[in-house]
Amino acid sequence: MHIHFIAIGGSAMHNLAIALHKKGYRVTGSDDEIFEPSKSRLQKYGLLPQREGWHPKLITNDIDAIILGMHAHPDNPELKRAQELGVKIYSYPEYLYEQTKDKTRVVIGGSHGKTSITSMIMHVFKTNHIDFDYMVGASLEGFETMVSLKKDTQIAVFEGDEYLSSPIDRRPKFHLYHPHIALLSGIAWDHINVFPTFENYVEQFRIFATQIEKGGSLIYYEDDENLRQIATATSNGIEQIPYKEHKSTVIDGVTYLNNDDRKIRLQVFGNHNLQNIAGAKLVCEKLGVSDEQFYSAMSSFKGAARRLEILSANENGTVFYDFAHSPSKLKATTSAVKKQFVNRQLVAVMELHTFSSLKKKFLPQYSGCMEEADQAYVFFNPKTIEHKRLDPIKKEEVAHAFAKKGLQVFTDPNELFDKLRKIDWTAKNLLIMTSGNFSGQDLKGFAKEITGKPLQYK
Repeated sequence: MHIHFIAIGGSAMHNLAIALHKKGYRVTGSDDEIFEPSKSRLQKYGLLPQREGWHPKLITNDIDAIILGMHAHPDNPELKRAQELGVKIYSYPEYLYEQTKDKTRVVIGGSHGKTSITSMIMHVFKTNHIDFDYMVGASLEGFETMVSLKKDTQIAVFEGDEYLSSPIDRRPKFHLYHPHIALLSGIAWDHINVFPTFENYVEQFRIFATQIEKGGSLIYYEDDENLRQIATATSNGIEQIPYKEHKSTVIDGVTYLNNDDRKIRLQVFGNHNLQNIAGAKLVCEKLGVSDEQFYSAMSSFKGAARRLEILSANENGTVFYDFAHSPSKLKATTSAVKKQFVNRQLVAVMELHTFSSLKKKFLPQYSGCMEEADQAYVFFNPKTIEHKRLDPIKKEEVAHAFAKKGLQVFTDPNELFDKLRKIDWTAKNLLIMTSGNFSGQDLKGFAKEITGKPLQYK
């Protein structure tokens, strides 16, 4: 099989390219810009395009399939050539389904928690030597790639993203997987550039539930009113299984799962992780994993990259980094750190970076989301707003939207981080939340700077 990737440099795309290469396929690709770590990883496997740019002459009838990435545009010259020749064109999620249509498919969806839950299931399977296919949206310890597709596996576990499938396919990705086992962790409005109203956004999850294979299962977080309504209304002969957070105990800043008279020590914490663990356990049960296998594996789960990742720590405090950017994620992450370390103050810093977060009419959604922080700071770059072609916003508008007493807003990253340097970090934790990098700040270097020599945090 010869598969050609248009926009091979994307985070998801290059991982799929490597997975197919490992499976024995002939893989080629193009892109007009490829950044690290995609560049080095493609080069390692001999998949890095010789020249940047789009080259229609590469598209011939010898290609079995084209996989089209979101980075490409509908008028991409390679895409146009493929359409002229009648070469089969797939979106990324379409091709994942094509590769796994004869396997048991598990899809984890939701506005928050889907990466963590998928990672938990993957960790349980790997720890218990269960072979499977997977796709996840973050790096995970013990897994070289974020995608794996093999010939002899029987199970495929996918993170189910609700964003668009490709430049020419406007369906959400998770509509294309048709799972046998589906999990929905919660719904909180996101991707306002694609789903302009909350009702329209919720509808995508309703459609997803109808795509579950007949006789399959829908596992859902029962305290989410929208998910309860979706589950109740689903009539395609599926099993509906609600869950809440796993029972736990916190002792000296460490969380333990309660399982009858046993306590299982965790390396992660927070209500959302306890919810995620409960959901992951139900999925694993459906796939034949015993309680003993599950709990033994969870005791060594360290979390996915960029999910409450520890950048540096000493005896006085810890610097956490989290991918959180939407209001629900900010609120959950801030609350988790504050509640876990009751004897430390919490300094929370977040960057408005995504399209939704920088849109003026979406800002009010952030009201109260950093309330549990003792000190709160928000940063945005006006140039990012200009680049995304959005209406300008003012510092005062951001401060008013967050409705947090004492919150300070910055547009100069150096001014913000100089402010942070002047804080006495004794008995304080720092939580950095962003899907960007604060306009080029070295976050790991800064974390080590304010904590001194980092310790291994346990």
